[in-house]
Amino acid sequence: MISKEKKETIKFWIAIFSLVVILMIVSILMIKYQVEGEKNMPFQLSKMVVISAAEGVDQQEEKTAGWNFDIYQNNDVYFYIDQNTNIDIKEELIKSVKIDNFQVLKQPQKGTIQIYMPNSEAGRLYSYDERFLVQEKLEYKGASQSSSTNLEVGSKGGTVYIRISNGAIGNYTSDNDTEITHDGSLLQKIEVSEADIQFTVSFDFTIETTKNKYKATITLELPTGNVAEEKTCNLEKTDMRDIIFKRVK
Repeated sequence: MISKEKKETIKFWIAIFSLVVILMIVSILMIKYQVEGEKNMPFQLSKMVVISAAEGVDQQEEKTAGWNFDIYQNNDVYFYIDQNTNIDIKEELIKSVKIDNFQVLKQPQKGTIQIYMPNSEAGRLYSYDERFLVQEKLEYKGASQSSSTNLEVGSKGGTVYIRISNGAIGNYTSDNDTEITHDGSLLQKIEVSEADIQFTVSFDFTIETTKNKYKATITLELPTGNVAEEKTCNLEKTDMRDIIFKRVK
């Protein structure tokens, strides 16, 4: 017959063992969450499209013969956010989408990195006016439908935009060219190579719904190809396994 003292000792070690098992399970789940993130978000970043090209900005106040351009290498990023049809989200809607915490992890050999929001005025999608520079964050508010000019994203899914630009790469002047194409061929005219303009940026991408907030860090190596040779480079990303969203408290 087991004595009362031995019973208490057995109970004690069973409790310790159970606690260790529980802590191990919790640790495994925490590690799994850190690696995999949220698996059933109500709204998902389903696709990213990056278009890399170059553009000349006319420096002549009055149009005269010849050309005088400052050259910009632009990377337009489109984020597509869709509703998760695998779960019942009921009345949950997108409250906002925020892009912030911009960091240049690798600087280009030539140029200066600047972030632009879409132009709120009629005409071009982007303008090099200082009013449209993103200083700390770019936030799109949930609305009935997406609108780049109003910085709105569809509350049931939509698209948001941003331009990551490398400016002050160089200046091109000519009195001989009769026609200029605003693409990567401008980089060849000022003898800028692919290696000269490669850079890496990262930023946080936050989807806030009417119930929760989810954030991921996105890193991009830009431009997406050899713009000088290919003139315009496109990248479409639909595999989002390396973009880990986690719930923000």
